[in-house]
Amino acid sequence: MGLFERVFRGSDEMFAKAEADVNALVAELGADAPMTMPETAYFLACVYAYLGKKVTTVGELQAALADVKAMMLREPRTHSIFSSGVGTAIAAELIEACKYARTPTPYEGTAYHGHFTDAEVRELGVPLVTRDIPGFVVMIGPAPSDEEAVETIKGYQSRGIFVFLIGGIIEQAVRMGVSMGFPVRVVPVGEDIWAVGHVISLVVRASFIFGAIEPGDYDAFMDYSMDRIFAFVNAYAPVNDITVACGAGAIKMGFPVITNDTNDMWAVPKSLIIHTDTKDWIETSLEARDIKIKVTNIDIPVAFSSAFEGEIIRKADMQIEADGSRVDCFELVRSKEAHEIEDHAILLDGPDFDEVPVGSKISFTITAEVAGKSMQSDFEPVMERKIHNFFNCIEGIMHTGQRDMIRVRVSKAAFEAGFRARHLGEVLYAKIKSEFDTVVDKCQVKICTVAEKNKDLRAQANEVFDARDERLKTLTDESVEVFYTCILCQAFSPSHVCIVTPERLGLCGAVSWLDAKATNELDPNGPCQVVTKTRCLDERIGRYEDVNEAVQQYSHGALEQVTLYSILEDPMTSCGCFECICGIEPFSNGVVITNREHAGMTPLGMTFSEMASMTGGGVQTPGFMGHGKHFIYSKKFMKAEGGLGRIVWLPKALKEQVRDRLNESAKELYGIDNFADMIGDETVTEDAEELLNFLTEHNHPVLGMDPLL
Repeated sequence: MGLFERVFRGSDEMFAKAEADVNALVAELGADAPMTMPETAYFLACVYAYLGKKVTTVGELQAALADVKAMMLREPRTHSIFSSGVGTAIAAELIEACKYARTPTPYEGTAYHGHFTDAEVRELGVPLVTRDIPGFVVMIGPAPSDEEAVETIKGYQSRGIFVFLIGGIIEQAVRMGVSMGFPVRVVPVGEDIWAVGHVISLVVRASFIFGAIEPGDYDAFMDYSMDRIFAFVNAYAPVNDITVACGAGAIKMGFPVITNDTNDMWAVPKSLIIHTDTKDWIETSLEARDIKIKVTNIDIPVAFSSAFEGEIIRKADMQIEADGSRVDCFELVRSKEAHEIEDHAILLDGPDFDEVPVGSKISFTITAEVAGKSMQSDFEPVMERKIHNFFNCIEGIMHTGQRDMIRVRVSKAAFEAGFRARHLGEVLYAKIKSEFDTVVDKCQVKICTVAEKNKDLRAQANEVFDARDERLKTLTDESVEVFYTCILCQAFSPSHVCIVTPERLGLCGAVSWLDAKATNELDPNGPCQVVTKTRCLDERIGRYEDVNEAVQQYSHGALEQVTLYSILEDPMTSCGCFECICGIEPFSNGVVITNREHAGMTPLGMTFSEMASMTGGGVQTPGFMGHGKHFIYSKKFMKAEGGLGRIVWLPKALKEQVRDRLNESAKELYGIDNFADMIGDETVTEDAEELLNFLTEHNHPVLGMDPLL
């Protein structure tokens, strides 16, 4: 039959399924019935991206069939084989959309994930940029055996690869007890091959969000996925014709397909790879997509990978726990003189994990002492904040919090594998030495589990924390001589540039001014470059000639000027992985802020996803602004338009996170007590007019401010 014929036959089969499902849906619900996918601003993303058409009703879903069919024409054959493959992926999206037209939760109660929300797509932004997630794999199975399925899944997971599962390999993973879900980066998408539509939807929305590509720009979407999204497919034999057709679409997007099926297949270098020894697929796949994995060898008895960062350890699965809210705990980094440190010493004072009863809450402190000719005390908190990431990369370990309010859980499985207290020290030593090698020459780790000693040690640590806080309070935009760029996100948003200042951290929430300073000194040619601030053009809105020159240079001419303190006049661009987004609310003359975790509606009549679609991809959108959570209580927040007194609505959970600091700043700026209580949230209202009534009742300061527009 031949490979081409298999692609066309598979396309025809997928289209026939889509056509039948869509026509049945129209007969059942009517053409005017609404067609929406949950928590996305991009409609049916594949249709919107490749065809440039919004699908909002079942009738429009039916109308899209003709466009999909047109993509599957068989002539000219060399071109249409790939076009037909893309059409197959869109047809898959139509099939899945029919399920969501009937109910927003068609996979509830099953093992399958189904549709990815915009928030989940954005959540991938930072780890993709930092290469904590170096790529994606779509595994279509089943594998030859349950054991091999698990070995391959965990092999990818240990390398940080995000794993999507489709078909029988999901049942294999379930049988073998593999932990799955978005947080651990192993996602069982769906049982049928058309579930691949959800993966392609995620890819094109990444292109929308981070690349600012316009709907209907087919070639631009293909170029973006080829150049910036490192994905590949593993398809186990026997591969049916529909899967072969989907593979043609994957190849068109730049995603190699690795298979052990030899039935009417032929190899295409770097694109279609026939490899019969499935146990070698991991290295073959990474090489095919040019993914380089940086391996850090750490002497611990469990796996270490960024894929475990979202792992949750339930109480029933917990061996021991350290909880700073109940007992004395902390984590601390201190710089010392070289002669005071024995490199790679891991010193444990007190009982180890195997010397306390299962389920114990232990007092636990860990101090990393570092020395180096270029080490500075300003680097201590930067290293300290990384402990959260380091420990969460350990399989079977869960870490939350920082400083003296940490919680660390060790699972029974990790304990049974031999994990002990010293292994936390091994991880801390290895990661500090590898990530901060330009300033750290020696490192030793001290761990104490003696409650009586930790009480005094915690008091000493708090003196260090308090001294740092006092220093940070003196760090204002006016008190420093330079700002910094951050262009980490240009891997996905080529024209985006963050300008990081002491009072405005990077919009991802992960890069403070001290972080940027440290990054610049650790890597002078890296993403954080010095920006002078000697030529201020307008202090009120934060316009600097120096800053404009920097954004022109580092955006490669895409941007001409930005302001640091305005949401209306040349606001800073956004890449797409911002923690929060702010938008003007005209009824109240204020601004509404929502965050990625909040899935509900806002008084703007838009969800986070819909607000976020107004910006991102490195474009300037006056009236909307992406930013980090900590910027909410900054005295420079919207300074040009009146400051944080403009905030009229926040999701309740976010409001509670920033309440104390927000109240403190409002007290200093406006003389207002308990400002957070004047701000609406979803428990008050999601309606703009009702919000205005609430603000009036609480005498919100925005009511006395000049009009924004």
